[in-house]
Amino acid sequence: MKFGFQSAILADLSFEEVIDFAAENDFECVEIMCWPKGEADRKYAGVTHLDVSDFSADDAKIALDYAATKGVAISALGYYPNLLTPDAEEAETSLRHLKKVIEASHLMGLDLVTTFVGNDWTKSVDDNWPHFLAIWKPLMHFAQEKGVRIAIENCAMYFTDDEWPAGKNLAYSPSIWRRMFRDLDSDYFGLNYDPSHLVWMQMNYMKPLEEFKTRFFHAHAKDVKVDRDRLDDVGTMAVPLSYHDPRIPGRGDIDWKAYIAALKKSGFDGAFCIEVEDSDYEASLDDRKRALRESGAFLRQFL
Repeated sequence: MKFGFQSAILADLSFEEVIDFAAENDFECVEIMCWPKGEADRKYAGVTHLDVSDFSADDAKIALDYAATKGVAISALGYYPNLLTPDAEEAETSLRHLKKVIEASHLMGLDLVTTFVGNDWTKSVDDNWPHFLAIWKPLMHFAQEKGVRIAIENCAMYFTDDEWPAGKNLAYSPSIWRRMFRDLDSDYFGLNYDPSHLVWMQMNYMKPLEEFKTRFFHAHAKDVKVDRDRLDDVGTMAVPLSYHDPRIPGRGDIDWKAYIAALKKSGFDGAFCIEVEDSDYEASLDDRKRALRESGAFLRQFL
């Protein structure tokens, strides 16, 4: 495994400054955020460390050469929109940009893009399915032609009232992954696995490691703390942030020693990247940097 972090938490920094920080703190890789420039509609989105809107082979070489001089790899290019939103204009804009991210990954020889499947949160899984296939079958054909794998993060994207009742990312459970892998039938389609999302959904985060081990293309290291008193009071039908909090590794409910051992045993050899969404570390850039340093120090004892 290569050990690194996702760049979204360092939105204040340039691409070069992110790579410098990684090198100075002994991180081996970075998942680089490639949102289109402009304001985002949610936290941790809209971060542009590489602008791929008009990306060339020269741009790819400049970025790769800079990272190489610092001894840091780029694990993937990341962009996490909702391709299945009922807003047709938003969906089309997001799809066009995701294709640009895939093109940029191809130009950089990275072979990996991290993203979401998307979801129309007002519909059931079955009702979303025809639209999912209509969007993702041609998209995966496009990615395969470029030699780029797609790693879907398993977050339901259900946190706030505007995402009620089904969340904005369809790929949140093993039963749905199994169905996606069957219906898309592409070796280029896999997971960017984050165990924390299974915890707050009351699922066993260790169980998928064996069945889906060949589909783990990338992995996030994020913890979560479920407040059992709050959960007992509001129940799982409540907006999830009313009973759980994202935390940096070591501050939540995940047994990282056991999890990392199982991840290694499964044969995973991709990038293992810290993702920071811990509200206790959001006050300043120094706090966000400290979150990455503390996470790194905690996890290295098991790596």
